[in-house]
Amino acid sequence: MDDVATDDAALLEALLSSLAGEESVYSRWCWSAGADLAHHVHDLAKAAEADWAHEAVRGATGPTTLGEIESALRPVTRDTAAGLMVSLSTDSLVFPGHPWRDRAHARQAATKVMSILGPGSEWFSNIDGPWENGRAWNPVTRHTFDGVVAGRGGGFVVSLLQVGED
Repeated sequence: MDDVATDDAALLEALLSSLAGEESVYSRWCWSAGADLAHHVHDLAKAAEADWAHEAVRGATGPTTLGEIESALRPVTRDTAAGLMVSLSTDSLVFPGHPWRDRAHARQAATKVMSILGPGSEWFSNIDGPWENGRAWNPVTRHTFDGVVAGRGGGFVVSLLQVGED
């Protein structure tokens, strides 16, 4: 492992942690060697479900297999992924219009994440279309609301997930 990759990993950790500062927003990164994107998102979804078990609707179900997670994720452009990352970090899926944090910080952090993963990176989300057009999604958790954006490139896999209940 070279120093640049180690520095990028440390920076990714800090950036994703800053984007996931709210209690219902989760982030994860790993080295991409052998990392399957659906498995990566599945592990993050399970962590969020465990943390938010007290909020889940009794008897609620959601995707439980890697195949179900994989089928929920659709390719998105880098620009769409960056916008979704900002929105998942700053805006509630449940209560729109009540921003959690400064969008400028989230935009800066998302832009840097995109830069680290590089121009050839691949991005996926369970959210259909730009955030501003309303939200339709394919669930990746058992929660009433969830949104995830995940990418791979530059030797890394990253994801940002928000869950919520009304």
